[in-house]
Amino acid sequence: GIGTLVLADGDTVDLTNLQRQILHRTDAIGLAKTESGRRMLGEINPECRVVALAERLAGERLEQEVALADVVLDCCDNFATRHAVNRACVKFGKPLVSGAAIRFDGQVAVFDPRRDDAPCYHCLFPEGQEVEEVRCAVMGVFAPLTGIIGAVQAAEALKLLIGCGSSLAGRLLLLDGLGMEWREIRVPRDPACEVCAARPAGRG
Repeated sequence: GIGTLVLADGDTVDLTNLQRQILHRTDAIGLAKTESGRRMLGEINPECRVVALAERLAGERLEQEVALADVVLDCCDNFATRHAVNRACVKFGKPLVSGAAIRFDGQVAVFDPRRDDAPCYHCLFPEGQEVEEVRCAVMGVFAPLTGIIGAVQAAEALKLLIGCGSSLAGRLLLLDGLGMEWREIRVPRDPACEVCAARPAGRG
């Protein structure tokens, strides 16, 4: 049957979003992004059930939604949320498709706790590490880059749902948008990771 897509975002649509967030239109300015997204996706495919949560999920609410999901896509703009989503995905054994874009640089990775050898987000970017946090709202982003990264995330999510091909689990794709060059980095699982080291083996 037709699945359910849950959109969670506490932000509203702003004029500056439109050049890179193509799910929204000018008549949606001021609306909750999730409601705008639900409306647009309904026009594209009325049979797709979209649940719009106009909130930044955290704590128990985040865990509730992750526990119900088959695949989680992280498209957020801050490390605190990324780490919280990662912890929930590890706890409930849910694959996580992570994407980010800033300036002319993008990255995509899959973290699949169902695989014994796969790292989690914390293995790659340990929480509390001194990492400069830059956001699109401050630094800007080359608009087409978000579409490229988002399309790769969508492809990885569909592959995970269908169960075909090889996912990006254990690999980080880096895109230099100025040179239009992809690089791939192998990411091992950290046996001492504070988040995933103690997870049960052989989930999937």
